[in-house]
Amino acid sequence: MAAYVAVIGASNATDWELATAEEVGRLLGEAGCVLVCGGLGGVMNAAARGCQTAGGASIGILPGDDRVDASRHLTVAVATGFGEARNVIVARSADAVIAVGGEFGTLSEIALALKMGKPVIGLGTWELGRDDLAKDPIVRAETADAAVTELRRLLPQIP
Repeated sequence: MAAYVAVIGASNATDWELATAEEVGRLLGEAGCVLVCGGLGGVMNAAARGCQTAGGASIGILPGDDRVDASRHLTVAVATGFGEARNVIVARSADAVIAVGGEFGTLSEIALALKMGKPVIGLGTWELGRDDLAKDPIVRAETADAAVTELRRLLPQIP
């Protein structure tokens, strides 16, 4: 069975975040992973576009009641009507998460994924710390290639 990998990040993303997310999406598509995202613009759209370019499958978990705002690069768009609560579905649907940059919604998805025991790989994203936490639980990567290499280490089922 294919690995489901969430790519999360801001809808209002920088040029670097967009390019990185697109490359991550392409690499995931080439690896046969199913991309999961929030289904809208910015990092989500860029990742879906990259996945589509590679012939991969992507699922967008939308916050609204219809699919009108969904990225046109998605294979499947799911209208939840859950607003920000859809972040739980994004995190739960994935075997692992790759965070590219991000705002507070991204932070919530990172926290949810970690709470659920899912590995999180970060590219220019949040850092987490607490006095009793030995280290940041996010696996760090500098490039899309490095992120997918870490993903393969964390999810050995990915070829």
